[in-house]
Amino acid sequence: MSEILRIIQDRHSSRAPFDREHQPSKQDLMQILEAARWAPTAHNMQNFEIIVVDDKKRLEELGEIKSRISEDFLRENYQQLSHSEEELLQKKVGILGAMFPPSWRTPGDWRRVARESEPSVLDQTIKGSPVLLIVTYDTRKRAPASVGDTLGFISLGCVMENMWLMAEELGIGFQIMSVFGGDEVESEVKKILGIPEYLKIAYAIRLGYPISKSSQSPRVRRDIAGFAHHNRFES
Repeated sequence: MSEILRIIQDRHSSRAPFDREHQPSKQDLMQILEAARWAPTAHNMQNFEIIVVDDKKRLEELGEIKSRISEDFLRENYQQLSHSEEELLQKKVGILGAMFPPSWRTPGDWRRVARESEPSVLDQTIKGSPVLLIVTYDTRKRAPASVGDTLGFISLGCVMENMWLMAEELGIGFQIMSVFGGDEVESEVKKILGIPEYLKIAYAIRLGYPISKSSQSPRVRRDIAGFAHHNRFES
């Protein structure tokens, strides 16, 4: 197996709390940003800006922002769940329902559950990370004839993957936090960090070193024969 393929297969989300006092070195952080720098982007627009947050006061301010679960998330998240490891291994797609509270994985009144759930603070998501990367995209930079800027969003995924693989190689925990891109949360984050209006938050990243091992559900992927088609599509 090639080294790059091994790193790709080892890449994973670090969901455990991080050690607040153990910060990735500046050299390692620069390597992660260098990996982002060389990510392919549509028409070489390089449509991203990354805010590195490692100041404890700023991290505390971000951690105090409140967010509420949405009805749409609960409904759409449920459709992707497997309710046992056996089901997940059989389906080979989606995620294990045990990762979420019972109310999130029980069919019912999603609107009521969303309305009655207590807002949570971002600190519960940040989980002690000593460094956050806030990845934004510049709405003024759009690839030509890309409806909805689809190519621009693909580019942001390339930036994410490059940084993730570098962090994996360096032994640094890495987790994407999509909540930072939600309208209410984004507005508060932009105020705290002075992010201009034309930049939109695509996602944020936790970087650090886990203080404990997170529970691991089976890692599943479709077989190559299940998604690769030769010369014509066959269902």
